[in-house]
Amino acid sequence: MNKELKRVSTVVLLMFVSLFLSSSIIQVVAADDLKADGRNSRTLYASYSAERGPILVDGQPIAYSQAVADDYKFQRVYTNGPLYAPVTGYLTLNQGNTGLESALNSYLTGTSNNQFFDQVNAILTGQNPKGASVETTIDPVVQQAAWDALGDYEGAVIAIRPKTGEIIAMVSKPTFDPNGLAVHDTDQVIALYNQLLDDPLDPLINRTLAGALDPPGSTFKLVTTSAALESGKYTPDSAFPNPAELTLPESSSVIGNSDLGTCGPGETATIATALRLSCNIPMAELGLELGYRAIFEQSEKFGFNESIDVPLTSTPSTYPRVLDAPQTMLSAFGQGDVRASPLQMAMVSMAIANGGTIMKPNLVESVVSSNLTTIQSFAPEVYKQQAISQQTAATMTQLMVEAVANGAANSATIDGVDVAGKTGTAQNGGDNPYTLWFTGFAPANDPEVVVAVVVQNGGGLGQDGTSSGISAPIGRQVLEAVLSR
Repeated sequence: MNKELKRVSTVVLLMFVSLFLSSSIIQVVAADDLKADGRNSRTLYASYSAERGPILVDGQPIAYSQAVADDYKFQRVYTNGPLYAPVTGYLTLNQGNTGLESALNSYLTGTSNNQFFDQVNAILTGQNPKGASVETTIDPVVQQAAWDALGDYEGAVIAIRPKTGEIIAMVSKPTFDPNGLAVHDTDQVIALYNQLLDDPLDPLINRTLAGALDPPGSTFKLVTTSAALESGKYTPDSAFPNPAELTLPESSSVIGNSDLGTCGPGETATIATALRLSCNIPMAELGLELGYRAIFEQSEKFGFNESIDVPLTSTPSTYPRVLDAPQTMLSAFGQGDVRASPLQMAMVSMAIANGGTIMKPNLVESVVSSNLTTIQSFAPEVYKQQAISQQTAATMTQLMVEAVANGAANSATIDGVDVAGKTGTAQNGGDNPYTLWFTGFAPANDPEVVVAVVVQNGGGLGQDGTSSGISAPIGRQVLEAVLSR
C-alpha cells in the first residue's frame, strides 16, 4: 500500500470513529437530556400521540390528558389549575413546559429508560401507549389552607414534614391557570403566554423556590445565632451594648431596631433577647464579632449558595463570599446582599426542628406505570447530616419558642401547642415596600411540620406592613391545618 493510500485510509478511519463516537454520545449519553429539553419540539409533538400520565394529589388528578378530536389526540386538563400551578407547571404546544410537567416529562410520556419494556409491550400488543402517573406529596387540605391564608397577598407559602422532607403545601401568588396554555390553538397560547410574561407581577414564577429572591430580614437571625452558638464562644446570655441607633463602621449609615428604641431595658441586650424581640443592633454587633466567614460557613451548612431539585429546580439562596465590616453587620440580620427563598428558610427551620439534620425536600411520592407497577418510589433522604449540633438545635428551638410565646412572633401562637417561630421584616431600599417573613415549626417538642411564608410588596401596606401582623398569622393557619389533621 503506497503512502497516499495509507493517508486516505487513515483519514477515512478517523472520520468513521468520529462519526461513531458522536452518534453514540447523542443516542446514549445525551439522550435523556435531549428528550427533556423543552426546546425539543419533536419530542413534545410526539408526546401528544400517547396518553400522558396524570399528576395526582392524594390519588386524585390535578393534571390529566383528555381525548380530543384533533391531530394531537389528547389535551392536558388541570383540575383547580391556579391552586396547583406551582406544582404542575404547564404543558404547551410551542412554549415548552414547566413544573412537574417538565421535571418528570419522560415518565409522564412513558419514554423514560425505566419504561422501555412498557413501550415494547405496547407495540407488540397494539395497545395505545400510556405514560406513568406521578403521585405528589401534597396534602390537599394543607394546600387549600395555605392558599386561603395567603389570600390576595403577593408571596408564597411552603410547608414540609421535617422528618421526611415531604412537601405538603406549595402555594405561590399571583398565580395563573395552566388550562389556558394547554389548548391546541397556537395563536391563543402565544397571546396568553406573552400576556403572562409581560405581567409585572410575574405570575409564572414559583415564588416558593425561584425567581428574584428577597432579603430574608430577621428570619436570617436564626443563621447568625446558630453560627454564634456553634462557635462555642457564645451562649444565649452573651450580651452586647444596647443603643437605640448605631452608625456602621467605615460608613455614615445608621441602623436601628424595628421599634426605633433599645432592645429592651438596660445598657446591654443578650442574644436571647435580641432573637426574641427581633432586634437588629445587638445582632449586627454579634455579626461583626463573629466575622462574615463564620456566618458564611453556617449559611452554607443550611444550604445557601446551592440549588436543590425537589425535583423542581430551585434558585440558590445566597450569602456573599466576601463582605467588609458594615456589610457583615447588615448581613447578620438578613439585609445587604443576602437573598433567600421560602424553601431555604424552611430548610433552616427543618435543621433546628430535626436536631441538626436537613432532609432533602421532595415533592414526589411515587411514579407508577399504566399497568400499576411502581417504577420509582421516593424514600426520605438526608440532605445535610449535621447543619448544627443537637445541642445548638435544642437551644435554638427554645429561643424560637420564646419568640412566639413572649416576643415578636407572638401572633403565631396556637392554644395548647408550643410553636417555635421567627418573623422577619426586610427592607428593600429607599421607599420600597418591605418584604414580610415568617418561618417556624410545631409542636416544638415533636415537630410535624415546618413552614415558611413570604409576603411581598409590604402586603399592600408599603412600609407599614409588618411580619407579625401579616406573615406570622398566615404561618399559624398553615400549622393549625396540619395539627388538626
